[in-house]
Amino acid sequence: MKKDTFQFNGDIPKDILFGIGYDIHRLVFGENIVLCGVKIPFDRAFDAHSDGDAPLHAVMDAILSSLGQKDIGHLFPVNDDAFKGADSADLLKQVLNIAKQKGYKPSNASVAVIAEKPKLAPYLDGMKASLSSLLGISPDRVGITATTNEGVDLIGNGEAIASFAVVSLEKIK
Repeated sequence: MKKDTFQFNGDIPKDILFGIGYDIHRLVFGENIVLCGVKIPFDRAFDAHSDGDAPLHAVMDAILSSLGQKDIGHLFPVNDDAFKGADSADLLKQVLNIAKQKGYKPSNASVAVIAEKPKLAPYLDGMKASLSSLLGISPDRVGITATTNEGVDLIGNGEAIASFAVVSLEKIK
């Protein structure tokens, strides 16, 4: 019996783009954190110029990277008070508008959140629903995972939360 196999010929379709993003923020005493637009009760808050939503920041950098653009630090500089305390969901809308102007829209997103505390399992479904809504794609095209740093470094000591994201964009038809 012959098995169907995929043979990669070295060509990636020009109507699909991929990008990776990363973000990390220190934690300070506070009342909650925001991850993927979801407010999570916690005795800490992000030490950040905006709301510090590390997963959304990683997603934005992944989108910008896939388009060959500079990162969010250039687009929304920390020395610009216009972005002080900004809602990252609003910033993501601006990044999505850049993608749209270039003829692209998100087709898939995969996000990994690295946090020792709080435990994120109870919030993952809400985070997924929020991110799929923000990106305008089906929830089955969004993956969110959470892991710890096994007690290693600032993240492992509960002093920071980080996130990686991979996003694919497709040509708007």
